[in-house]
Amino acid sequence: MDTDEAARALTVPEDVVLDVCDDPPLPEMGVIEQRWESDSIPVDSIGDHAARAVNSLPFEDVPDSGEIALGVGSRGIANLPAIVAGVVEAVGELGYEPFVFPAMGSHGGATGEGQRAMLADLGVTESAIGCEVRSAMDVVEVGRTADRDVPVVADANAADADGIIPINRVKPHTDFDGTVESGLSKMLVIGMGKQRGAKIAHEWAVDWSFREMIPEITNQLLATLPVVGGVAIVEDQYDETALVEGVPPSGFLSREEELLKRSYDLLPKLPFDSLDVVVFDRQGKDISGQGIDTNVIGRRPFAINEPAPERPDIKRIYVRDFTETTHGNAMGIGSADVVHRDIAAKLDASTTLINALTASTIRGVRLPPVVETDHAGLVAALSTIGVVDTETVRVVRAPDTMHLHRLYASTKLVELARDRDDLRVVEEPAPIEFVDGEFADPSLRT
Repeated sequence: MDTDEAARALTVPEDVVLDVCDDPPLPEMGVIEQRWESDSIPVDSIGDHAARAVNSLPFEDVPDSGEIALGVGSRGIANLPAIVAGVVEAVGELGYEPFVFPAMGSHGGATGEGQRAMLADLGVTESAIGCEVRSAMDVVEVGRTADRDVPVVADANAADADGIIPINRVKPHTDFDGTVESGLSKMLVIGMGKQRGAKIAHEWAVDWSFREMIPEITNQLLATLPVVGGVAIVEDQYDETALVEGVPPSGFLSREEELLKRSYDLLPKLPFDSLDVVVFDRQGKDISGQGIDTNVIGRRPFAINEPAPERPDIKRIYVRDFTETTHGNAMGIGSADVVHRDIAAKLDASTTLINALTASTIRGVRLPPVVETDHAGLVAALSTIGVVDTETVRVVRAPDTMHLHRLYASTKLVELARDRDDLRVVEEPAPIEFVDGEFADPSLRT
């Protein structure tokens, strides 16, 4: 059975859903906008900020003309090619030889070519950044943890270099809370550890929390390997670059903790704490490590020994599609309650399972019920939350969990938005229009 046949076999036709649910009336939807203050870095000066970050790092222990390994690999980072190119140029101007290595754990199907292809999807190619890309899955063991005797491994190309600089965004993690979460330290521990290191870390996280593991192994890597420092990135609510900063080894944990607090303040969120149904037009690894950011939806059903965020409370989530660059990786789809047939049709089972096994989160890739159309998806979600009053039901439709500036909102939410200084009504509620069962209105990504 091929992918299309499997998707058809899993999909419940629209007429079946509407018949079972008595084809109920749907709420009217308007458009609201969140008002955020932003001070993002102009795109044409991104390279200069990256260069200043590099020049702030201590290179005194790197031999003349030494090789500097630049760790790159996190998806969804705005202006990533420009930032990496700026780092490459600055390192070269200091007299060193830079090369990029993928620091992305098991992603890309856990193959060197797959990870090189993923970098290319991010715009990080040799021609774009001006240096060599060395992509392989080979690792070397550089030590073992003191108390638990856990192997500590690192990319062989990076470990053989004269200096290492990870380049990564600092942001809240989807699976755990700690003083450091996603950022430079995690890239060293898990990203630079390739598939083996990522698997070791996630296996041990079952008994030894990430919040304790990552700082301990980070300190060991800093003491063992020639880490010159890192280039930290913080983004604002609009998914734009707000900060590019060089962080020396001595500040990996302390400065990263400060930057994480800033990132939390800038994290885009849904503007309501209680919602009946949320529709996301897409999910993907470039949106969040879990496809749908758990910090946005208030759900963390597959995390390892970690509680879910307290807010928001969402009764049903319907997901319509994948992003193109996620290549069918359905990590996190288990957070949804209903999905469109496009999810089933595009799902890459192998890539998804490799990611889930490496991360020890197989519950996160459980496939929810599959419906044929958007009309069926919305009806299925609404029909399972109790008695629905179309004038008071609280429904939001968003592009994804990263882009929450403009949202479709039901009548009740539009009325609430009128009385809030942080929200603006852009369009008044109107009946939902469908074309062949699919939403006629486009995604609101802006």
